[in-house]
Amino acid sequence: MAILDREGLFDEDINRRSVPALKVHPRVLGTDGEKRFAAGVADMDYKAPPAVLAALQKRLDHGVFGYEAVPDGLFPALIRWLSVRHGWSVDQNHILRAPNVLNALAIAASVFTDEGDGILVQPPVFFDFFDILRENHRKLISNPLKLEDGRYRMDFADLERKVSEPRTKMIYLCNPHNPVGRVWTEAELRTLGDMCKRHNVLVVADEIHGDLSFANHKYVPFASLGPDHAGNSITCLSPAKSFNIASCCSAFTIISDEARRRAFQSENSRLTVNKNNAFASAAMEAAYRDGGPWLDDLLVYLKTNVDLVRRYIADVADVQLIEPDGTFLLWLDFRALGFTPEELTVFLRDKANWAVMRGQAFGPQGAGFARLNIACPQAKLVTALGDLKKAVSTRK
Repeated sequence: MAILDREGLFDEDINRRSVPALKVHPRVLGTDGEKRFAAGVADMDYKAPPAVLAALQKRLDHGVFGYEAVPDGLFPALIRWLSVRHGWSVDQNHILRAPNVLNALAIAASVFTDEGDGILVQPPVFFDFFDILRENHRKLISNPLKLEDGRYRMDFADLERKVSEPRTKMIYLCNPHNPVGRVWTEAELRTLGDMCKRHNVLVVADEIHGDLSFANHKYVPFASLGPDHAGNSITCLSPAKSFNIASCCSAFTIISDEARRRAFQSENSRLTVNKNNAFASAAMEAAYRDGGPWLDDLLVYLKTNVDLVRRYIADVADVQLIEPDGTFLLWLDFRALGFTPEELTVFLRDKANWAVMRGQAFGPQGAGFARLNIACPQAKLVTALGDLKKAVSTRK
């Protein structure tokens, strides 16, 4: 099977173990995980864009790392990126800094809901949503997605019932959705937004995967739907996933409603999470200013990896690929193999040598599924898919 060459940008097999990368760390893979296909943690095995590496080197060469303000070019670079790439016009005064997206989600829950209030999520969904609700003593309101004909959809009838309940104060919207790979359409987002506006439920949108949408699947920032939806939302985003700089970047929170923005900023100040990191600023500005061509090449490479998985899975009995609209995370359905969730984890790990994210981590709706990270060199992915095919074909 031919391997696509993107001028060596993504085919290089880089030793992630030469640094303490979480993806291959014993705390994730276990002490016997060195030879397993590490495809659980959601980062990529690719070097950051050359423009980002050059910006970091330039900042390092300066040699002085005292306290710094936000660079003058950072917010304009972000604003231009959102406008040109996604057609979303953002006022710089509406942008706040955050250490990371999860921090922003937690602060939103803390500031705009009370203990015991309900926050709605749409499982199977990013597992840290559940941790935030539990640790902040908020009530989980579940609006499970519906899997129909191999594609996930929102259950709007159930959503209407849930957001109309007085206890529901907020929804965590995952746009695009992790792990099922849906890039929500404008119509879907408008339907959700209209319901939430009607029932005074605040939309907090995790849009960290927004840049990673495949052709013919346009990412629509929720707040770009118009002033009413922007005013009833908080958008949390970061270049961490798009440019593989999770360990050297921060995040942004975009809030158009002035009262909410002031309240959020006040909490940032109270928690002293409003400091700046020189390397994060340099990396993010370079990514948003000059990273577009690299991202375009990345999306082509990732789509070819999806095609590889599709072709291999077609020959693997009782395993189904849920076709993604975007992201580098694939959702695989192993339910027809007949394993319990625990047996599936053992089978994938011990027989296929796969260390992937178990489906039930994303909620009970994920039982029998697994999340596969395909952001690796294609040669490595081909080997892993061959291992899976052999394991399934020889199972008792």
